Amino acid sequence: MAARTTPSGSRPSGTRSSGTRSSGTRSSGTLAPLVVSGLSVGYPDRTVLTGVDLLARPGRRIGLVGENGAGKSTLLRAVAGRLPARARTSGTVSAPDDLVLLGQEPPFADTASVADVLSMALAPLRAAVADVERLAGHVGREDGDAAYGRALELALAHDAWDADRRAALAAARLGLDGLDADRVVGTLSGGQRTRLALATIMTTRPTCLLLDEPTNHLDDDAIEVLTGFLQDLPGVVVLASHDRVLLDDVCTDLVDLDAGALGTDGSGGRRFGGGWSAYEAARADARRRWEETYAEQQDEIARLRAATRIGTGAVAHGRGPTDGDKFVHAFKGARVEQTLARRKRDAQRRLEAAEREQVPKPPALLTFRARLTAGPASASVGPLVRARDLEVAGRLRLDRLDVAAGEHLLVTGPNGAGKSTLLGVLSGRLTATAGAVEVSARTVRELTQDPDVVDPARSAAATYDDAVRGLPDAPALRELGLLHPRDHRTPVGGLSVGQRRRLGLAVAIAAGPDLLLLDEPTNHVSLALAGELEEALATSPGGVVLASHDRWLRRRWDGPELALRPW
Repeated sequence: MAARTTPSGSRPSGTRSSGTRSSGTRSSGTLAPLVVSGLSVGYPDRTVLTGVDLLARPGRRIGLVGENGAGKSTLLRAVAGRLPARARTSGTVSAPDDLVLLGQEPPFADTASVADVLSMALAPLRAAVADVERLAGHVGREDGDAAYGRALELALAHDAWDADRRAALAAARLGLDGLDADRVVGTLSGGQRTRLALATIMTTRPTCLLLDEPTNHLDDDAIEVLTGFLQDLPGVVVLASHDRVLLDDVCTDLVDLDAGALGTDGSGGRRFGGGWSAYEAARADARRRWEETYAEQQDEIARLRAATRIGTGAVAHGRGPTDGDKFVHAFKGARVEQTLARRKRDAQRRLEAAEREQVPKPPALLTFRARLTAGPASASVGPLVRARDLEVAGRLRLDRLDVAAGEHLLVTGPNGAGKSTLLGVLSGRLTATAGAVEVSARTVRELTQDPDVVDPARSAAATYDDAVRGLPDAPALRELGLLHPRDHRTPVGGLSVGQRRRLGLAVAIAAGPDLLLLDEPTNHVSLALAGELEEALATSPGGVVLASHDRWLRRRWDGPELALRPW
């Protein structure tokens, strides 16, 4: 099966290697849960996860949320046994043997054909049917009943007899039936690769499915198919996603890997029952409770520290003694000293307890605080962008396009309609094969779906400085609120996909472009940043052309829209 995991890299103790066939995979009535206990993952230069606990029962669909770099992808790879060898782990993972991880890049060789991939997915299921038929003749022999029972249980768990029909149906529903079966994976678009991976999963129906950003590159039709499949899957589903609509429609629970000291429940828990819309308000309340608790504790600690420095004047104050009552005053003074010492000891004990039990200071939130564009180009006369009879052979055909200075345009359309191609032509990265294109913007910047990494070993800060060198008034990276200061020295190759997207966006907006081209800007980034980007778009004065499948963003878009159709 093309998307199944294999035992590679480091894996926490207590885990089983994944595979399609094992006694750990049981029939639908007794499906096994996924149990993660005390999982920590670190690398020589950083710690990613610390003491993570997770229980995912069959029938529960758990969404992982948190800031970029919080460890969502790392958790999925740790459960699947796909961490690199340099990773150091502790804790235990108990997972169903029939476990599949679909990462952000489908794991197909570029040289494999579409037919090869689908055949690999069907092979273990066809083998399961053959095993049942072969072992049926051994019933009644020694150990024959047990072997037949195991084979039958496996085949029933995956509905193996219906696999070929299911594969054909999945391919048709995902729009793959129009692809040449001999077409190699290397020639497919990102959306087509993801659809192909989903077809293999819908064919095999694993009992434990891990998904990392599964809706990236998918259009509405494909997302609808994926949503229905996940809702009907009886086993364990754990997914990391930026797709707020998917989190609402699919997830029964959310686990926040960046929930803070008090967690989502006020007691350090990370789990929330429900989808994103409900959790967004709960998360804000949790942050407010943390800030209030910290402030109250610091006030109490300050009061107790002052109490440890109390003087005798606070215990017995007034005029000094007269000559006739010096003996009485000395006696009372000793009593005051004893009371003072007792109060100080009590305050010190309470201070030590308060300092032990205090919650950590809430870190400053990473908040995007920059303008996406400069103001409209005052020198521009007429449209900022003007295109007529535009064509890129085999990828895009567009009769007319005009974008005024300061206008924000949303480009939509299914996979293969040419959205990314259009942005590439407007930026000058691609050349049109026919038609005319005029871009009058003085400064144009493009955020592509996969920003190039020139030197993976170079730090994020150095990479940013190299990219903006020579730009007048370019802001410092720390001023943009896109990448946490602790990550500035991290090599770009060590950043998460979302963090690299943040860095790419920082480079794009540092120039203060008159025209900003954004290709799926909410892909891979945290849900908090996605919301902040939408707010920034509403107030950006320059021209923006944005291509997106993000249903949450599109439902709230109130500007002009260009709907492209496939070639």
